Amino acid sequence: IGPFPGSLLHQIPFNVPFLTVPLARAHGKSFAHRSDLRRAKRIVVKLGSAVVTRGDECGLALGRLASIVEQVAMLQNQGREMMIVTSGAVAFGKQRLRHEILLSQSVRQALHSGQNQLKDMSLPVLEARACAAAGQSGLMALYEFNIEILVTNLDFHDEQKRRNLNSTLHELLRMNIVPIINTNDAVVPPPEPNSDLQGVISIKDNDSLAARLAVEMRADLLIALSDVEGLYDSPPGTDDAKLLDTFYPGDQQSITYGTKSRVGIGGMEAKVKAALWALQGGTSVVIANGTHPKVTGHVITDIVEGKKVGTFFSEVKPAGPTVEQQTDMARTAGRALASLLPEQRSEIIYTMADLLTEKREEILSANKKDMEFAVNSGRMPPPLLKRLSLSSSKLNSLAIGLRQIAVSSQDSVGRVVRRTRVANNLELEQITVPIGVLLVAPSRVSHARTSIASGNALLLKGGREAANSNRVLHELAQEALSIHGVRDAIQLVSTREEVEDLCRLEKMIDLIIPRGSSQLVRDIQRAAKGIPVLGHSEGICHVYVDHEASLDKVIKIVRDSKCDYPAACNAMETLLIHRDVLRSPMFDQIIDMLRTENVKVHAGPRFASYLTFSPSEVKSLRTEYGDLECCIEVVDGMLEAVDHIHKYGSSHTDVIVTENEETAEQFLQLVDSACVFWNTSSRFSDGYRFGLGAEVGISTARIHARGPVGLEGLLTTKWVLRGDGHTAADFSEQGSMKYLHENLPVAPSLHGQRTSN
Repeated sequence: IGPFPGSLLHQIPFNVPFLTVPLARAHGKSFAHRSDLRRAKRIVVKLGSAVVTRGDECGLALGRLASIVEQVAMLQNQGREMMIVTSGAVAFGKQRLRHEILLSQSVRQALHSGQNQLKDMSLPVLEARACAAAGQSGLMALYEFNIEILVTNLDFHDEQKRRNLNSTLHELLRMNIVPIINTNDAVVPPPEPNSDLQGVISIKDNDSLAARLAVEMRADLLIALSDVEGLYDSPPGTDDAKLLDTFYPGDQQSITYGTKSRVGIGGMEAKVKAALWALQGGTSVVIANGTHPKVTGHVITDIVEGKKVGTFFSEVKPAGPTVEQQTDMARTAGRALASLLPEQRSEIIYTMADLLTEKREEILSANKKDMEFAVNSGRMPPPLLKRLSLSSSKLNSLAIGLRQIAVSSQDSVGRVVRRTRVANNLELEQITVPIGVLLVAPSRVSHARTSIASGNALLLKGGREAANSNRVLHELAQEALSIHGVRDAIQLVSTREEVEDLCRLEKMIDLIIPRGSSQLVRDIQRAAKGIPVLGHSEGICHVYVDHEASLDKVIKIVRDSKCDYPAACNAMETLLIHRDVLRSPMFDQIIDMLRTENVKVHAGPRFASYLTFSPSEVKSLRTEYGDLECCIEVVDGMLEAVDHIHKYGSSHTDVIVTENEETAEQFLQLVDSACVFWNTSSRFSDGYRFGLGAEVGISTARIHARGPVGLEGLLTTKWVLRGDGHTAADFSEQGSMKYLHENLPVAPSLHGQRTSN
């Protein structure tokens, strides 16, 4: 299509400098995994009739086509070779002929009757080749002045014509031109019966054309766009129909096909047949929706980037279950876990604690391999290396936390939080229940104990840097779960899915708990549009030193808040100093302590103005350093400190150090953060230190859970109403009953004996 000099597509810039990407592979074997699609060099994009034409069947979808071509241009400018196989001649011709026939019939009826009222008009059956003849000119006008190639089956069966076609296409690609190929449906003969059973697929429609062309041109990837999300295990729209993320050649027998598209001459069965033929020829295939307004603008580029879009055809079937199957297994086992007695869930957690001690050497050995790999790679900063490292003392702390939460979990699931007598013999209870399936990324074993105690199923997505440690710890958790037959309630996702792909499983995952960098949390919050995310994007924690603070307390609190664990999200990042402290011995001792601890100081704008030779001025007051660095800024008093925290903080944890109780209480009341402390280190913002047994994260959200999230934060509630034949009509004006709405005392938990989950 060159630089698009004509009609619809003339504004798409193909003349920008190429962005070279690492491409190419030995043709003959398709890509095994979606992530490999990033290496696709030659790509065929097939546009189905439903993509090319409007949904109201009144013309071509020009805006949608422009968006698709923009993506083709982007990939072309990355150094890839792009080809388009376009349908639409039959569908567009059918629309044009229908309108012509309707107009002709209405004119004849009006002349015949002399009236404006028209009778019902029936349309004749329109033959495909006639429709193609009428519609081909419309498609050619769409691609005016661009290179469109019309082919038939004979162009592939005749050796000389096939060579000519192959040569033409290769020359166009060499010239950085995107060829547009279409079947010449106006003259194509009916397909010969079973002619594609001899190892060569016949050109019956543009699906088979795209497959034949992709193999003939040794394309790496064929993207087939239609009006469905991909391939389902049963017709879309039917009960229990599931979109297949990946389809393997041996799965044909498990598929039930539905009706054909609203336009065009193919159908999903034809698409699958063509896709499998292309796959056998060494071309990878993805079938996806090219009509959805929310994804059309990036569907092609998303596929090439390896994202979970549509159905990916692969010849390599993974040894283990897919992530969708793992999620189903976890949900089923999770419901069984929630139905256990609290004592049984506690027994599982106690067993985990014992196994941590028994398998200590195996765990530390696996972690040593991870540490050696991380150190040798040279890509992991020291704070993250410290997080990755396990030690005997860390395992001891984990075991203590497990036993602590085993005790606290005795009264969690099935606990009655409210009882009401709605009317005589009609009682309502609000009880705690698990949220469902949780996704934690990156994973930690501490999340397993909290999910077990709360009766939630858990998906753990571990990073590659902790692969050995995660495997051993996951096996340990499943061994403990096995004592009550709920082994599958915790699943370790070890397939090549990216976290962003997991965020698309909104019908399978109920809550995402991201653990990692602020950038990771933000990325997950952006990607998980249909799944709630519990967490915080940043931990910009402040310590404010008031002019009435105790020197000893200031030194202890500032040192611990910054230096105890600089990589933690509850470490101090900004030290706010009252202006009267600035010229005092207290300030000198604070600076001496920070220098002794090798803390690099960045000066805030106001602090820098007081100094002749200041430290490096801070680039942003909203910085989470995660290391032995902090910002120092000066404020006029407590109220200005509060304003600073609200403007530059992240609503995580903020501290005041003062001996003035009135000032402290006002600070505690005014600061709108998840955790607000007086005369204590910010490092206390932790579920274990709060006595929650463990935490799954710290939330700065304003609904559901806030602050360190432990067991209670992983529970929701449901309402249970017990009656005796009551109906809403009984309480109408003509009814015999009246509402009482009396609050009743909450009885001790019955440990789920009267409730179901």
